[in-house]
Amino acid sequence: MTANRAVSRDRSRDRSRDRQARAVRLGPRSVAALVLVGAVGVAGFGWPFLAPPDASLNAHAQDAPWLFAGVLVLLVAVVAATISESGLGPKAVAMLGVLAAAGAALRPIGAGTAGLEPMFFLMVLSGRVLGPGFGFVLGSVTMFASALLTGGVGPWMPFQMLAMGWFTMGAGLLPGPDRLRGRAELLMLAAYGFLAAFAYGTVMNLAGWTFMNTLASNIAFDPGASVPDNLARFLAYCLTTSLGWDGGRAAMTVVLILALGTPVLKALRRATRRAAFETPVTFEEAGEVSRPT
Repeated sequence: MTANRAVSRDRSRDRSRDRQARAVRLGPRSVAALVLVGAVGVAGFGWPFLAPPDASLNAHAQDAPWLFAGVLVLLVAVVAATISESGLGPKAVAMLGVLAAAGAALRPIGAGTAGLEPMFFLMVLSGRVLGPGFGFVLGSVTMFASALLTGGVGPWMPFQMLAMGWFTMGAGLLPGPDRLRGRAELLMLAAYGFLAAFAYGTVMNLAGWTFMNTLASNIAFDPGASVPDNLARFLAYCLTTSLGWDGGRAAMTVVLILALGTPVLKALRRATRRAAFETPVTFEEAGEVSRPT
């Protein structure tokens, strides 16, 4: 009986160790805020295809991105505040600061040359380990910090923050966070990184496409054209301006995940276990802090 109890305790301890901790547990308000900012983000990115040709919004095609950029800044701030209220504790904030600083430092290494941006692989792995709520905040904060670091501040920055938040959050929504390990997990993350890198480039093309002057190019957004015509223009724009950059970003993300994914995932999971995000700090009668072991 004693041996059976010991084995049962060991198995329970192993299951607890394998269960992936979450720096942020999404509550109803956090989910509602994410849905809201997602809906406005879809409108901000996709309004050229959502507004009919005779809509008044098309008359301000050059101003619309600025309007949505201002709204997105406010909404991303609301999401960050809501998630922090739901449980972004001091340990999670410290982890957020370290990872955001690392991601911001990685971005200038490639200097955007041929789309070689190593920060994307770190966002995939961090979102996978720390979950979708933390991932969204991490992606947004990292892009904001890197924009300040590289001088890339402009109307496109809120769109970059939102797109990177989606990118990192998506990694946290992948299946099997507690059980899938090893090569199968790496292949799944590499496949996600490959597809999501192209998706990121495509949505960012939507943010910049409307700034082009229609008279300067036949692939620019035409406010008076039909949706199919503008869709054809946008596809041509993506193929001629960013396909090579998106391919380089996707390839580098895959290579780095396959090459460095295992040690980075282990380090992130070890850090989350030691941080014990889900274990509350309690105070003993003597006034000493009881720390989780």
